[in-house]
Amino acid sequence: MRAYLLTMLFAAIITFFGTFATLKISHKYKLYPQIRARDSHTRPTPRLGGVAMFAGFLAAMGFSACLGWFQSVFVEPGRVLAIIGAAFLITLIGFLDDLYDLDWTLKLAGQFVVAGILAWQGVQIVSLPIAGITIGSFGLSFVATVFLTVLVMNAVNFIDGLDGLVAGVVLIGTSVFFAYSYLLAQQTSPTNYFNLASVLSAIVIGMCIGFLPYNWHRAKIFMGDSGAMLLGMLMAVSALTVTGQVDPHVAAKNDFLPAFIPLILPLAILILPLLDFTLAVLRRLRAGKSPFTADRQHLHHRLQDFGHTHLGSVLVFYVWTALISLTCLMFFFIPGWGVAIFAFFGLIGALTYTVWPVIKRRASIREGSNV
Repeated sequence: MRAYLLTMLFAAIITFFGTFATLKISHKYKLYPQIRARDSHTRPTPRLGGVAMFAGFLAAMGFSACLGWFQSVFVEPGRVLAIIGAAFLITLIGFLDDLYDLDWTLKLAGQFVVAGILAWQGVQIVSLPIAGITIGSFGLSFVATVFLTVLVMNAVNFIDGLDGLVAGVVLIGTSVFFAYSYLLAQQTSPTNYFNLASVLSAIVIGMCIGFLPYNWHRAKIFMGDSGAMLLGMLMAVSALTVTGQVDPHVAAKNDFLPAFIPLILPLAILILPLLDFTLAVLRRLRAGKSPFTADRQHLHHRLQDFGHTHLGSVLVFYVWTALISLTCLMFFFIPGWGVAIFAFFGLIGALTYTVWPVIKRRASIREGSNV
């Protein structure tokens, strides 16, 4: 665990100072867009934070490679280099989009290229145990991997509309996923707890910690598409690499959930972003527009219209992310009935907080009518 914490800390430090440097350079050369109608901020703000986050990722990967503890992680340099190359490419695409607003078809094509590179180099779903049958041919795995990677990248990118929203959601979700991958490593390889999924998760956590101080409301800098797509790609890669730690031949019928958690957990963590993504695509297609046309009807915007403050809307996402991800993780520790009890009370608390503005308004109306 100490090695992971050191890697996490190193990623946080590099990202923190990298963000500071990016902020200064952006203001010096006025590298920021004009305020748009859908924006929540009221002053021109740089959105190149993803460049600093990539610097934190790259530096932390190099740092962890130098630590003897992670020797087994970097035994396949081709796969690691593919991940680094894909991270650079998706950051570059996002960087150009943040500066020049690329056409959505070009950006989507770039995402598929990045996902294809990863899948071609072996970063893909290894196997899925279903009723004792292993489904995991190269072709099926390749297609599923590309689809999942592009989906997660866009889901993360779509909710990047409020200060601290993406960084906080990814921080919470990835922290839980890190705990899961570490516990899984203990079960599957008791003599070696080091694996690529946990390393990437630790680095992502550090990147978010280093970036959040500058992105908390009111944000001094945004991560932009470069940062959001980079985080989404790394989350997808972490989930994909951890699937190889589950042996499909020993997954009995009562082990369905542990076998599928590598794919369920990241999707569960991103349930609100995925819901927002789905609703946005359907809404825009129904209106005869491109599914990637920007608007101000995302879930976080609706929460503000519902009565939540800027911070309150962000915290709604935090609460639901924590509830869903922790519920999945608890299957490792307690029986199903205990998880159900936790989920039930957690659901009540999350729903209460989500609809609190309505409760507050009705209470005020009742008080006014009684006066």
